[in-house]
Amino acid sequence: MLYVIAGPTASGKTAAAVALARLVDGEVVNADSMQVYKALDIGTAKPTREERGGVPHHLLDIANPDEPFSAAQYQRLAKAAIADIRARGRVPILAGGTGFYINAVVYDTDFTQGAVDDTALRERYTALAVEKSAYHIHKLLRERDPQAAESIHPCNVKRTARALAFCESTGTLFSAHNDTQREKKARVTLPGDIRFIVLDLPRPMLYDRINRRVSQMIGAGFEREVAGLLNAGYHPDLPSMQGIGYKEMVLYIMNGGRPDDYNRCLEAIAQNTRRYAKRQLTWFRHNAPHALWLDVGNGAEEIARLITNK
Repeated sequence: MLYVIAGPTASGKTAAAVALARLVDGEVVNADSMQVYKALDIGTAKPTREERGGVPHHLLDIANPDEPFSAAQYQRLAKAAIADIRARGRVPILAGGTGFYINAVVYDTDFTQGAVDDTALRERYTALAVEKSAYHIHKLLRERDPQAAESIHPCNVKRTARALAFCESTGTLFSAHNDTQREKKARVTLPGDIRFIVLDLPRPMLYDRINRRVSQMIGAGFEREVAGLLNAGYHPDLPSMQGIGYKEMVLYIMNGGRPDDYNRCLEAIAQNTRRYAKRQLTWFRHNAPHALWLDVGNGAEEIARLITNK
């Protein structure tokens, strides 16, 4: 059996995965694209040792902040981790909010079939973002493929560059390609040994959780974490440093850390996180046709029992 626990940020995926692992003798495989990076801990809500509760977690801290990391790499490493967990007689639990990573494993995405090597194009658009800003290349995408631009955050340089490179190298809209992939997934019958769960909760409750999480991040020393990354020489335009929370705090610090800007920085983090959570929910509704949605109001232990029907 492979259990998958997905959902928006702050929906309680870590707690549910740990509770499930204790119930089924399982181990957790991270499916958060930001938690793969070393030294990005507070802003990614990477589970602490205490939060892991003694349950082994895989694919955390496997890349330096300045290393490229792709969905294809993630798929390969996640499959290896799952195979290893199963070989030891334990149960793998894939948990996180990066839907593209999750689907790469669940639906066994083929990253080579019909692929065009657009690496040079991606690098060109990424360099253009560094030169002129992430918003500049997002505007280019909006002009070329409005539907794709709508689904990608303007600060997500990696995905924007990927979409632009795809459009240019194939002559096909990136959004049309994604629509085709969704239709293929809808026709697929998942193996009986995969149980795909998406955690859901009322929007006001989700937003309240996000607001509290931002406050907890600040109390845990998030500003020091970001300042440490900058002092270590990590460039603000790295994909890892463009994650929500990091890019806002980087801007605050690089503008001199003025007291008047502090509350605006925190509100920007909370607002952008709320928007991201909304996009995550939309993504899972459109791209996870086989998922069972569960109300997180039940609590982590009850969610674990509902997932396993125990």
